[in-house]
Amino acid sequence: MLKLWTRPPPLTADAPEEALVERARAADPEAFRLIFERHSQAVNRFAYDLLGNASAAEEATQETFFRAHTLLPRLRDSVRLKAFLLGIARNVCFEQRRLGPTLDASEDDEVLEAVIPGPDPLGVLMDAELEGHFNEALATLKPQRRAALLMLMDHGLSYDEIADALAWSLPTVKNEIHRARLSLRQKMLPHLTRSTP
Repeated sequence: MLKLWTRPPPLTADAPEEALVERARAADPEAFRLIFERHSQAVNRFAYDLLGNASAAEEATQETFFRAHTLLPRLRDSVRLKAFLLGIARNVCFEQRRLGPTLDASEDDEVLEAVIPGPDPLGVLMDAELEGHFNEALATLKPQRRAALLMLMDHGLSYDEIADALAWSLPTVKNEIHRARLSLRQKMLPHLTRSTP
């Protein structure tokens, strides 16, 4: 009996990740567009955390998805798509840092401060100061260690997913994140225990 080719059903924004990955691997542009829409904000935020500049992060995000389109057939477990994308983003960001310094982020900070008003000026000032100290402490971590910690804290990846994304063993991931937390705690403690006048 002759089997006729049938067009696959249309994809929706809430399609399961496995279906999106399978269709994207089969060169379905709609599936890849939905993957981009679903994960581009997280990738961009991660790139910004590593690079400290909005335009550099945007460029890194575009490059990440360009590479992901080619590398998607290598993804073993479609449930780990986010870890896969963040692993590519980490490589892209490290390459950008090696090629040259990132742009000054002061303009981005001014835009954020203008857009996000605070209800209590003193509270906002203290929060901004504390956030500044935290960002400084975070910047002192080794880039790989910082990437692992951000994948856990900011993107909610499991230790297993981080191990996949960074091509590390599970004990290495746990050790690096533990060291990152200890380092941050040590650097933040003076700012958290400071008494108020």
